[in-house]
Amino acid sequence: MADPCPDDHDRTGARIAAYRKRAGLTQRGLAQRIPYSYSLLRHVEAGHKRASPQLTAAVARALGVPVAALTGSSVHTLHPDRVAALVRPIREALDVYDLPVDAYLPQAPAFELTAAADGLCQDVRAARLQLAAAALPSLLLDLFVACRERPTTELWRSLASTCRSAHDVATKLGYQDLAALALDRMGWAAERASDPVLAAIRQYKRALSYRSPSAQHHIGLRMVAEGHRLLGGRVADGLAARAVAGQLHLGAAVLAARAADVPLMESHLAQATELAERSGEIGHVHWLSFGPANVSAHETFARLELRQFDAAYAAARAVRPPRGWATSRRAAHLVDQARAELETGRTDAALASLSLARRLAPQQTRFHPRVRETVQGLLHIRRSSPHALSRLAAWVGV
Repeated sequence: MADPCPDDHDRTGARIAAYRKRAGLTQRGLAQRIPYSYSLLRHVEAGHKRASPQLTAAVARALGVPVAALTGSSVHTLHPDRVAALVRPIREALDVYDLPVDAYLPQAPAFELTAAADGLCQDVRAARLQLAAAALPSLLLDLFVACRERPTTELWRSLASTCRSAHDVATKLGYQDLAALALDRMGWAAERASDPVLAAIRQYKRALSYRSPSAQHHIGLRMVAEGHRLLGGRVADGLAARAVAGQLHLGAAVLAARAADVPLMESHLAQATELAERSGEIGHVHWLSFGPANVSAHETFARLELRQFDAAYAAARAVRPPRGWATSRRAAHLVDQARAELETGRTDAALASLSLARRLAPQQTRFHPRVRETVQGLLHIRRSSPHALSRLAAWVGV
């Protein structure tokens, strides 16, 4: 008999049933741990209904197993026509932040919710966007309820962190309106956590939304200034504040480059460089990637904006990825490096950089706007396209 849900990743429902039984749970027992009904779970396990990414993520968290164990695959390639369905539940979860959620109460203790929030940040840094997007709705609902029913500073911080992850996923998938909504919720949670460092990170993220060519860059620079004000005198005292202050300077450098204000860009790069030399590479503070490598990566982007292509290429070549550098950060830099290579006549190197970015972070790279621009540039220059370039162009939809 044919599988009634052939698109359901080779019967995710059957894997859910197997892992549920291994955990010693009945269907009703598992249903009580997730925000989905016993009836739906029963139909999913039987293969009569598809297991949505959100349900799969909720079950994985309840059973303490990776989502990939239930889907049967460790690598997912997001297709553009499925992104909207994946994103919609995130928007709905963020929309109900101030409404009663009566369907269930979170069963997980606070430390498990905090660990889940950290795990979500790890997925985003590793560019596992589908896994992160699938896990977001249920974790957001859990944290909204937990912060209402048993609020603690740590839970509010975890909620702010999860809203930040929602922003990062939405940004990487091209949903800027959803990214702005997630930052509003992040600010709401950070205020209740009384955490100025998280609030400053939010200002950094807000400022980056003004880096498009047509944006009012001075508004983004005001947000950077507000981030520094929130940090106050903490920069001299703590590694976390120094890392966030450095990121704020890097964001300002990019905005200044967009506004063609070279002196301001150079000033912010110099201040970020000084902080990076004092702090070294930081990858464990609020899941930031601040340090000398990230300074050079941002300089690459800024020089590209100013059309200083030789300087951009030199900055790109100066990047020395530290051990544990976030996959998402490394792939994004490779995209910028490819643009610098294209503009300096190194077309083979540009194609190699884009291909490596694709291998490292396929979901992120596919939706990156500069990838499309660079591929179009390569196709224009190389009238006889190699097979690798043709395949890459088809993959990104050029």
